[in-house]
Amino acid sequence: MAPPVPPFRVGLGYDIHPLEAGRPCILGGVLIPSEVGPVGHSDADVLLHAVADAILGGASLRDIGHYFPNSDNALKGLDSAKILQKAVAEAKALGWWVGNVDIVLIAERPKVLAHVPAIRAKVAEIIGIEPAQVGVKATTNEGMDSIGQGKALAVQAVCLLFKP
Repeated sequence: MAPPVPPFRVGLGYDIHPLEAGRPCILGGVLIPSEVGPVGHSDADVLLHAVADAILGGASLRDIGHYFPNSDNALKGLDSAKILQKAVAEAKALGWWVGNVDIVLIAERPKVLAHVPAIRAKVAEIIGIEPAQVGVKATTNEGMDSIGQGKALAVQAVCLLFKP
């Protein structure tokens, strides 16, 4: 006999994108003033991608590449809010609700401290939760590897899903 499924689950998401001069820098649905921005098939919002994968993983679903393959030219430049909305909808279809998300941006640039309140508010809006349920932190890689050299940025996200 299998043990009962607990009324909560934890999901972990990770994403990384290279940075390129002249690209818009959208993080958490917020346009961040920057001389560089992430490169990707969609709008390259690495933060929303990591959060979406955390939600999908917590619900035991496939990753965002399954739902939004980068081989689909119709998705070129896609607003990553749609990716996160899809992840939330897929989890809710199984009865899971987002309790909170906690996000760590790993980058040398751009600096995001001044934008954290706006990012928290936007992520909360997209998911349908309160900004108090969204944690956003930033750190650097202390000059090590491509992130530390300012050539890429990465995000780790964790979420708690629950069944009411």
